[in-house]
Amino acid sequence: MEKGFLDKVEDNAAVRTWSETTQHEKGDSLAEGYVSKLWDFTRISVTQNSLQELKEIWDQWNDEVRQLFYSYHGDLPYLLDMKVDKHLFQALARFLNPTNSCFTFEKVDLLPTVEEYMALLRCSKIQVDRAYSRTINVPTFLKKLMNITEISEQWVTAQIKQKRISKCIPWKNLKDLILAHLDTKKKVDIFTLSIYSLVVFPKDLGHVDEAVTDLSLSACRKAGEGRFIECAQFLLTWFYSNF
Repeated sequence: MEKGFLDKVEDNAAVRTWSETTQHEKGDSLAEGYVSKLWDFTRISVTQNSLQELKEIWDQWNDEVRQLFYSYHGDLPYLLDMKVDKHLFQALARFLNPTNSCFTFEKVDLLPTVEEYMALLRCSKIQVDRAYSRTINVPTFLKKLMNITEISEQWVTAQIKQKRISKCIPWKNLKDLILAHLDTKKKVDIFTLSIYSLVVFPKDLGHVDEAVTDLSLSACRKAGEGRFIECAQFLLTWFYSNF
């Protein structure tokens, strides 16, 4: 991460300009003088996975491995350096408009979208066709993990756990694979899988959920019913880019 994240926010300018222009053309969605009272009873929780182990792995990699990561998966590692500020989230809650599922600042309504996140973090694997349509013959969680890790079916089967209504694999097991895998590309893919689950879509602390095995933001959006409501780092990325 040679450049700081804030040096790259201009990449989101086109998306932001389009959003604001469209709103001004269509008209504001809120009545004059509207003030949200949501912050009076909102309770903010910033409980998250520990990212220290992911940071330590990233810091151990040389420039060649990091460039390999960037070329396939964009700037996702920037999320590891995002400091989650509980007080900032409490302040943001004052501007949340639950009726229209957006934030309202003065007379401007803003809503973080997957397209903005894609622009900010250069995540090129958007898989648009998979975001809105049902894929035929979707591989099982087992098959996806075998493809990503290139580890035997017997080993992968032994690691899969059932958590409530979904399947997952403990982060500890994937960490061991990252450190020991001889294939650099597979090492990078497993690390990416871990970021998607521990940061972007953290359903169960310390576990990697089957919802993220497509390694795409669109797949996470579909699993999260269209929004990244679980990812504090993404919301802060969007907030900093706009303000």
